[in-house]
Amino acid sequence: MRTGQTIDTRATRLRSVGVCAGAGGLALGLEQAGFDPVLLLDNRPVACETLRANRPAWHVLDLDLREFDPVEHQQTYDVDLLAAGLPRVKATASVHRSERDDELEVLKAAIMLVHGVRPRALLIENVPDLVTKPTYGPIRTYITEELVHLGYALRWFVLNAADFGVAQDRKQGVLVAFRDGRLGSFAPPEPSVTRHRTVGEALGASMGARGWAGAAGWAAQADRPAPTLVGGSWNRGGPDLGPTGSKRAWARMGVDGATVADEVPGPEFDWDPARGRPGMMPLTVRQAATLQGFPPEWEFSGGKTVRYRQVGHATPPPVGRALGEAIGAALGA
Repeated sequence: MRTGQTIDTRATRLRSVGVCAGAGGLALGLEQAGFDPVLLLDNRPVACETLRANRPAWHVLDLDLREFDPVEHQQTYDVDLLAAGLPRVKATASVHRSERDDELEVLKAAIMLVHGVRPRALLIENVPDLVTKPTYGPIRTYITEELVHLGYALRWFVLNAADFGVAQDRKQGVLVAFRDGRLGSFAPPEPSVTRHRTVGEALGASMGARGWAGAAGWAAQADRPAPTLVGGSWNRGGPDLGPTGSKRAWARMGVDGATVADEVPGPEFDWDPARGRPGMMPLTVRQAATLQGFPPEWEFSGGKTVRYRQVGHATPPPVGRALGEAIGAALGA
């Protein structure tokens, strides 16, 4: 077991399949909750490298979900949980329109996989708007009709990662579905903290790791959770912490949200936000991973930009763990 790894030690562990697994945030949280993956799938080689680097024993498949055939991987049949951290579906996507929408096609492929795998439970994580906004109604209706037809009962809800000890205001839309009448035994996870962790609490020690004397003062004023980290497009641009509103929120904490640093400030750094970006420090990829709730030993493959992409797109492991514990409790009821 790796240093810092906390895993459920129940005698009977549960079996899962993870699709669109990314850097493994959801898989790691589920592992801590008692689920061992029989297969993890992602279509980005660098994400697969990350998964293999951290868990060499995991069976990781570099493949587009839309090309996956469970007949060729029969260990996936009748698993306890199918978990999917899917690409963010857009409200404008139409379930009936003929032209291709990649994110919606991947979502449809995940639902079709339920038909092939027949898991005892299904977990899909996506944007909160998928749960709350009327414009997503046709997509929710499509998912509901398909799952009910397959014999599943389902529930939609929204969680905020800040409620589970993650130093970030990150709301996530969640769908859980069960067969065999298990939905009645399921309750969404309750917050595990009574006070949200701040950016300063999460990153203060790392900001001073190279001898910057101003780290404690900076941490004291970084007295709120981070805005939602956004991974950005895989196809263009460099790493940054999110859209314009997020960058403004970071600037109010004296952080340059328009880029990602190679290292934390050194002793010579002059922190003076009044000077604009030159007087503010950017975060490192490792600090972004801390704000996502990844343990310090979790490694990310690739160069700085692709490492940040993996971090920004991930499900925070503490949220994955909370969901896994709630689903596992329902399956064992």
